[in-house]
Amino acid sequence: MNEQALVAKVWNYAHVLRDDGVSYGDYLGQISFLLFLKMDKERTEALGEASALPADANWDALAGKAGEELERTYRRILETLSRRTDIVGTLFLKAENKIGDPAKLQRLVTLIGAETWMGLNVDVKGTIYEGLLERNAGEVKSGAGQYFTPRPLIEVITQLVDPEPEHTVHDPAVGTGGFLLAAYEHMKAKPAARDRKVAKALREEKLSGTDIVAEVVRLCAMNLYLHGIGGAVSPVRQADALLDRGDQSFDVILTNPPFGKRQSFRIVREDGGIDSERQDYVRDDFTVTTGNKQLNFLQHIMSILKVGGSAAVVMPDNVLFEGGAGEALRKRLLEEFDFHTLLRLPTGIFYSQGVKANVLFFDRVAPGSGIGTRELWVYDLRTNQRFTLRERPLKRSDLDEFVACYGDKRKRLERQETDRFRRFEYEELAKRDKLNLDIFWLKDASATDPDSLPPPAELAAEIVDSLETALQMFRSVAGKLA
Repeated sequence: MNEQALVAKVWNYAHVLRDDGVSYGDYLGQISFLLFLKMDKERTEALGEASALPADANWDALAGKAGEELERTYRRILETLSRRTDIVGTLFLKAENKIGDPAKLQRLVTLIGAETWMGLNVDVKGTIYEGLLERNAGEVKSGAGQYFTPRPLIEVITQLVDPEPEHTVHDPAVGTGGFLLAAYEHMKAKPAARDRKVAKALREEKLSGTDIVAEVVRLCAMNLYLHGIGGAVSPVRQADALLDRGDQSFDVILTNPPFGKRQSFRIVREDGGIDSERQDYVRDDFTVTTGNKQLNFLQHIMSILKVGGSAAVVMPDNVLFEGGAGEALRKRLLEEFDFHTLLRLPTGIFYSQGVKANVLFFDRVAPGSGIGTRELWVYDLRTNQRFTLRERPLKRSDLDEFVACYGDKRKRLERQETDRFRRFEYEELAKRDKLNLDIFWLKDASATDPDSLPPPAELAAEIVDSLETALQMFRSVAGKLA
């Protein structure tokens, strides 16, 4: 059975379980658990290796059982493996059985057991799992979808940053691991990775990531595992990356932190009412204290990036123009880093419609080097560009012109301006009101041509986004007045 047919076969059963209240994300989790158990058995049989699992918590302990006994055994296996501290523990992080009907659980076990997964090469297994992740992101408009960055965009970003096999690559908001996978594929194709020691270190030591959501970490760990990435310990872990900088710096950071409102939490008062309080991160290495998630992630990335290191970060528009904390952070970014390229992304490429985002490319310069950013190059892929997830999805070819304009990272002085690619010197940027980097110059055809207007749903989403931004600004003003 080819990989597309296998993805369809495994995915179609999700619709059966959906009727029983099993979400797509929960279904994907169960697939991960059973897939690992089956592959562990196949590995021991085909390669003669010792099982990574105890005898009472492996595939043989599960197979052949039915009814309540199957459900009890499965639940016990998940509980046992979730307590481990190695890579197995990450793959079964907070694992629970979400399939209440033993008959349907047995059917899923049979579905996984019928295939020989170790007979598929790493690329095919990874492609199958990536296909399931993408389908899940497409079905779930909130939740998993927010972690899914368009693959053509990930590939281009990784190609332009160009990490080497000896570099450490980190994603502090790793999601399902798209950036780490792209970095691995890019790095292992380099001549230096032909050396066995270099290749082994690349698989087991050079890639890392964190995410605050346990279920997402589990999916990511499985995704990397199926692509042959990881050692005794998983390269990804569950953590709030914003709590502290940790004890490691990195050569390359590639990430798309979650978009959304300012961070806050709810508390119940003594009278039973509910208050919402803003959650700020106070760190010695942070320039500003703010409840804005995107600004905090940007500060964190700036803190953990090595001198001489490179970062590419997907950020929403408000990071470019927000005053106060935003202005202070942009000042630091321009002065202490070489913020050399800004890619303005079109709407319609993310699962949250109407999102206006950008990719910030910057390098960390040595302290005492003077102003880090001599010039910022801006590429506008947004104006008069229309994309949708299904009818007009973003393709790799849509980014070809930007790739050509970006050029060799070692030859930025040779860049040439085009209609969509403009250069702005530091002195010009420093004079802009509030250091606003929300820069555009192309004329929007929709202003004069009604036929070029985006769909009503996209317009409505943009209006909602603008209103939420305005409300945040008003709340900030109200807070200061209070």
